[in-house]
Amino acid sequence: MPVLANSERPEGEITTLLGRGSEFQGKLTFEGTVRIDGKVSGEIFSEDVLVVGEGAQVSAEIEVGVIIVEGSVTGNIRAKRSVELHAPARVHGNIETPSLFVDKGVVFEGHSKMEGLAPARSIISDDSGPILGAKSVLPPLPPPQGPTASGSIVSAKK
Repeated sequence: MPVLANSERPEGEITTLLGRGSEFQGKLTFEGTVRIDGKVSGEIFSEDVLVVGEGAQVSAEIEVGVIIVEGSVTGNIRAKRSVELHAPARVHGNIETPSLFVDKGVVFEGHSKMEGLAPARSIISDDSGPILGAKSVLPPLPPPQGPTASGSIVSAKK
C-alpha cells in the first residue's frame, strides 16, 4: 500500500476492504480507511481515507478527506485534505483539493482546482525530485497581496 506523502498521515488501519473480484454499485459512505481493489460505480462519500488499489476500477463521483490512487478512477474527485496519484494510476475527471501529488507514470486527464480550498501547493515529481518545466493547465496565480500563508509541498520517495 502506498504511503501518504504529507506529514498529516491519518491514523489507523484499513477498516474495510473491497477485494479483487468484488463489485459494488450505488452510494458508498464510510468512516475510517477503505481500500478498493475491485470494481465500484456510483458515489463515494467520507471524511476519511479512500485507497484505490492497483487494478481497481472506480467509476464514481468521489468526495472524501484523503484519496490515494494506484488504480483507475473515472469521475470527479473532491478531497478536503489531499489527493495522491501513484503510478500506475489513471484518473479521468476533475480534481478539487488543497494538496495534490502526482507521481511519474500517472495518467491524469482533467482539470485540477486548488485555489480557494485551503493554502497548499502542488508538485509534479519523479524519483529525482520536482520536474522543472512541468506545465500546468491552470492560469498563473496573481502576485500575493498583503500577508500570505504558505502550504506544505508534498513529495514521496520510495
